[in-house]
Amino acid sequence: MIKKNKKFNFLEHTADIKFQSFGKSLEEVFKNSALALKEIISGKIKIKDSQTKKIEIQGRDIQSLLYNFLEEFLYLLDAENFLFNNVKEIKINSKKFKLTATLTGDSSEKYKFTNDIKAITYSEMFVKKEKKGYVCQVVVDV
Repeated sequence: MIKKNKKFNFLEHTADIKFQSFGKSLEEVFKNSALALKEIISGKIKIKDSQTKKIEIQGRDIQSLLYNFLEEFLYLLDAENFLFNNVKEIKINSKKFKLTATLTGDSSEKYKFTNDIKAITYSEMFVKKEKKGYVCQVVVDV
C-alpha cells in the first residue's frame, strides 16, 4: 500500500518503512521528512504544543545532516520523553552542513502509540535537487 500526500509519500518496502518527502527548499524537504517520521511514530494522534526544544545538528554532507536530524527525534523521544509535533523554524547552512531548528511537542508519557522505530538508515537514502525543488528518500528500521 502506498500512501500519498503533497508533503511526503510512503512507499512499498518489504520489511521497513520507506518514504519520500518533497519541498521547494532544503528546509521544507527536511521539515516534511520530520512530519513523515512523526506520522510513523504516532499516526494521527493529536499532539499538543506544550513544550519547545531548540536543536543544532551537524553532518559531513547533506545526507548525513538529514540522517542526524531525523535521529535527533528518536533521541528526544527515548532520552527526554519529548514527542515532537512540529518544526516551527528551521535553518540549514548547506555549505557547512549545519542545521538549527525549533521544535514543538509534548511529553510522550501523555500519549499511547505503538510504532517502535529502531533506527533511521542510510539504505536507499538520497537528497536531490530537482526542477521544482527537492526530494529526499529515507528508510526507517521498525
